[in-house]
Amino acid sequence: MSSNGYQECEAAACNASYDEVLTNLSPYGWAYMGIAFGLGLSVVGAAWGIWLTGSSLVGAAVKAPRIRSKNLISVIFCEATAIYGVILAILLLSKIGDGGETKSGSLPDDWNYNQWYFAGYALFSSGMSVGLTNVASGISVGIAGSSCALADAQDASLFVKILIVEIFASALGIFGIIVGIIQSNDAEFPSS
Repeated sequence: MSSNGYQECEAAACNASYDEVLTNLSPYGWAYMGIAFGLGLSVVGAAWGIWLTGSSLVGAAVKAPRIRSKNLISVIFCEATAIYGVILAILLLSKIGDGGETKSGSLPDDWNYNQWYFAGYALFSSGMSVGLTNVASGISVGIAGSSCALADAQDASLFVKILIVEIFASALGIFGIIVGIIQSNDAEFPSS
């Protein structure tokens, strides 16, 4: 490692292996990518679920207009997955700090590189975990919401029964954010 914290190119061709490429990326870059993926994928999951629910809701409301307002609960459950991503992004951003130790262009001699890289990778994996589980949660809530709208249009007594299924599908996003918080618990960037 050089004094700036990155692995120096020693091969005939720089960045010849994935090891060199990955270690030359800043841990702050990994952390910010995790935040971006966590937030972005959560919003994609919510949008996908709203699209699935909304298209069925609009179609079924032609036959049974009474379902329009009652089935908006499905859309709210889908929006919750995006909110989980926002919550995680705020929590992870609070762990990063200002990155002031690298403003001079070099790191101190006693710098804790292991903790530095661990924090970056932990925040990246936390964001990816939450983002991917929220995509799955958004899609499953959307499918359940679509089924709820169609079933409610046929038989009003099925609404509450299928809403329970939708709540279980929404729990996947809650589990994801819990796992993401646990993954990021020990991620602390070293201070100079």
